[in-house]
Amino acid sequence: MGSISERLRISKTLDGAGSGCFIKCTGPVINSISPVNGAVIGTTRSAGKKDYEKVTEKAFMAFKAWSLIPAPKRGDIVRQIGDAFRTHKKDLGELISMEVGKIRAEGEGEVQEMIDMADFATGQSRMLYGLSMHSERPDHRMYEQWHPLGPVGVITAFNFPMAVWAWNAMIALIAGNTVIWNPSSKAPLSAIAATKIAWDVLKRNDVPEGVLNLVIGSRKDIGENLLRDRRVPLISATGSVEMGRHIAKTVAERLGRSILELGGNNAVIVTPKADLETALRAILFGAVGTAGQRCTTTRRLIVHKDIAKKLTDALVKAYRKIRIGNPLDEHVLMGPLIDREAVNAMQKALKKIKEHKGRILYGGKVLSGGIYNTGTYVTPCICEVKHDTPVVMEETFAPLLYIIRYSTIEEAVKYHNAVPQGLSSGIFTNDLKEAEFFLSNRGSDCGIANVNIGTSGAEIGGAFGGEKDTGGGREAGSDAWKAYMRRQTCTVNWSGKLPLSQGITFGMD
Repeated sequence: MGSISERLRISKTLDGAGSGCFIKCTGPVINSISPVNGAVIGTTRSAGKKDYEKVTEKAFMAFKAWSLIPAPKRGDIVRQIGDAFRTHKKDLGELISMEVGKIRAEGEGEVQEMIDMADFATGQSRMLYGLSMHSERPDHRMYEQWHPLGPVGVITAFNFPMAVWAWNAMIALIAGNTVIWNPSSKAPLSAIAATKIAWDVLKRNDVPEGVLNLVIGSRKDIGENLLRDRRVPLISATGSVEMGRHIAKTVAERLGRSILELGGNNAVIVTPKADLETALRAILFGAVGTAGQRCTTTRRLIVHKDIAKKLTDALVKAYRKIRIGNPLDEHVLMGPLIDREAVNAMQKALKKIKEHKGRILYGGKVLSGGIYNTGTYVTPCICEVKHDTPVVMEETFAPLLYIIRYSTIEEAVKYHNAVPQGLSSGIFTNDLKEAEFFLSNRGSDCGIANVNIGTSGAEIGGAFGGEKDTGGGREAGSDAWKAYMRRQTCTVNWSGKLPLSQGITFGMD
């Protein structure tokens, strides 16, 4: 960590709040404990209530200046932020690996997502289009336009400690908003490193402090204040369903807006018409990537009974070859879970599977000895269960894959849609009718539906998000920028008269 910290200018002891430079924080100390080796890799003094107030006031004041800068100019500054991330891609990726346990390729891939999002937002800054409409009244012009909202609160989880912030922040910035980032306390160093790099760019462009803000701290001191703050019109939050319900209720009570990206319980359907080799590779990455700690992780494999044994045998064989260990080793495909709490949650889920007569086909063991003595390393697990087993309805944030057999495509889709969550989904088939059925309104009920692609690894060009308990929010591509702005309908009367709409007359003679 020494050389990385030096290049990223992260000292051993840090303050966790600021608006262009860090302020002296008053909250408790957070130790960043690496799940890779159990070592403390950094110490952060968290923000208290007074610190939150200082930062939020800065964000509120900076909005007045930032929102007046033309959108293409804001986009150019975001482009420069993306270029700065390019310069530090390797170091930032390694920091992510050390702090949350992702393998190096995924850590650097997350930084690439930030870069891609900055590129996307730069182009979007010239495409904040409104519609022109024909008025029913003669000699009137009617159109809509979009204005900045204000400070946007962004709450992120540990599993994507930089990228999810970028999905929100880059679009929020080009839309003319300032950003208040409340990252996971499990990954403070990643948030601090990304913020410092972005601050350097803002300073070079003489942007006032308060455009990008960071507040690391507890739910009580920071999270609740952010949710209830009327100065913050929009909260975008990524996390558990339980957390999302609380956020939705709290923000709605003050009639604020929220974008919620919550739990996933994603499934892949494999039919007899599938290319099994392609399906196998996609399932392997979807289920094992990030040690099963993605919201888009493949958690359920719904496979036709005629090919179930063949595909299951191939999966078990492939799982046996997965090298587990230090995520910075280029030959390792799976690193540790974030902490022992996550390991315990996985073990509880396995216990429930056994209680409901499910079969563990491979894995599920907690590894020990050497690097594994942290208690955070496990073998990825494959289980065979019935589709309605209670634990299958839940999202266990671990490398736990449930195999469910089906007989007809209608039955497969029924099983697929039976869970409360609705984020990502996929079907593997070379049959056009099966693919189109899956994509129709009778098919997948998820926000993301793929054919011959797994559930994990969404591109930033498409809007990301899900339905049902996943929260309904959308981030990144398409027209998701509209969520970060306020719509205004405008009518201009140049007739010299005052005709009313709907043909109403209102005479005063």
